[in-house]
Amino acid sequence: MELRQLRYFIAVAEELHFTRAALRMHIGQPPLSQAIQTLEEDLGARLFERTKRSVKLTTAGELFLIDARRILAMTESARATAQKAALGETGELRIGFTFSTPFTSLFSHVIKQYRAGYPEVKLSFHEMSTNRQLEHIENQQLDLGFIRPPNGATEECMKLHHLRLNRLRSDPLMVVLPNTHALSKKKKIALKELAEESFIMYPHKAGTGIYPQVMRLCQALGFTPRVAHEVGEASTIIGLVAADCGISILPGSFDRLQMEGVCYRPISDSNAKTSLLLARPRSAANPLIEAFSMMALKQAQR
Repeated sequence: MELRQLRYFIAVAEELHFTRAALRMHIGQPPLSQAIQTLEEDLGARLFERTKRSVKLTTAGELFLIDARRILAMTESARATAQKAALGETGELRIGFTFSTPFTSLFSHVIKQYRAGYPEVKLSFHEMSTNRQLEHIENQQLDLGFIRPPNGATEECMKLHHLRLNRLRSDPLMVVLPNTHALSKKKKIALKELAEESFIMYPHKAGTGIYPQVMRLCQALGFTPRVAHEVGEASTIIGLVAADCGISILPGSFDRLQMEGVCYRPISDSNAKTSLLLARPRSAANPLIEAFSMMALKQAQR
């Protein structure tokens, strides 16, 4: 049974006239009649009662018409779905992001714009560290991710051969400290002024890019930060700062997370910056990923 035969059958069933059905389908009447006869032979059932003056559906034909219409409707639906998928307009997109990403206006603008432009795409979000995102993208468990440079150096990060990476924005690193701290009176703080401080950091094995970057920046100035506490959540880090358990260094986007007793101060060192990168498979030609990536890059340029 062919879809062409179903279309011919439906035309005859709706016209109840072979000549009109042939004109409608833009074929001659003999090949139309032959196609219907072949269909009946394949089914082992007569679909039409034919006389010299009339054509009408048999009981089998009436029931077959219902299914034939359903089959063609499903076929058209499948065709439309495939076409939308090819254009990146339907399917599922699995997006990873670091803990600081939701605090950037860029992230919310991109997600909002994408949902408006591609309402049939299901988005699933996964908050995880940079290193875990890289593993999940490589293992095809994520489609793309918003990451920080995994080792704190964008140039080295760009050498990951299995990923395509684009810098979306650059964020200054900021000192998070109790508002009673002596340094809170300064508008900007130099990293070397933190040499004697107790630091509250993400765990060094958490896979974030901030930990190795802070260590490298400080060691370049001749000191290694004394880490008093390692905690996994930024809100907990800031809460411990508020409790006067130490200071911390976080991406500037976290300054939206205001907490009583805490203040944020810019770092005067010019290299105290971190980048937000978009990571996706280098080899994948997935229209969903490409459409999202182009939207994110355009938003970043603005």
